[in-house]
Amino acid sequence: MFSLEPATLIARLIVLAIAFSVHEFAHAWTATRFGDDTPRLHGRLTLNPLAHLDPMGSLLLLVAGFGWAKPVPVNPYALQRSSPAGLMWVSLAGPLSNFLMAILAAVPFRLGLVNLYDAWSPSTSFLPTPAHILVEFLSINLILMLFNLIPLAPLDGDKIMDYFLPPSWARTWENIRPYGPMILIVLAVVAPYFGIDVIGWIIVPPMQALLTILVG
Repeated sequence: MFSLEPATLIARLIVLAIAFSVHEFAHAWTATRFGDDTPRLHGRLTLNPLAHLDPMGSLLLLVAGFGWAKPVPVNPYALQRSSPAGLMWVSLAGPLSNFLMAILAAVPFRLGLVNLYDAWSPSTSFLPTPAHILVEFLSINLILMLFNLIPLAPLDGDKIMDYFLPPSWARTWENIRPYGPMILIVLAVVAPYFGIDVIGWIIVPPMQALLTILVG
């Protein structure tokens, strides 16, 4: 949801710089471990946000709470030579890094150091409180994880699911893959204008369940 609160926008800027950078670095680091030097050659084996942030995806994260970064280039053939599951693990590394960051952000809530209800309260200050930053960091990392696990190209979930599909289904999915970005745009941008929030139906229930598990 769009927010005019400066504290929320500042908190999301902090989240953007960290969550996206770690997500993409996780892809790059895992690809390198599987013998693919492509991410390093393209300057993506770094935590520097400037190497990873996409202008449109970053803007969406600020105003809507979800977005994307620049994809890390990999060589599937180099990964395949190392392991048949190489590309799957590289794809899974990004969402997994978001989940691990969400767990870390939940620790202060679990220990009673931060009150979740205070963190969600509207801010009267220009600057976000540590609690505000933590709750944005926790929730947005969960959103990024769940959003990227949707099995549609170019999201990570497409390559993860492709690894587990039977060969006969994989061939069918290969025919659908080129339409993935178009389907994603329709679901995320067009459908909500008609009151059909498919992405929300997919993301919100598991996010709420994970929030309950993580913060109690």
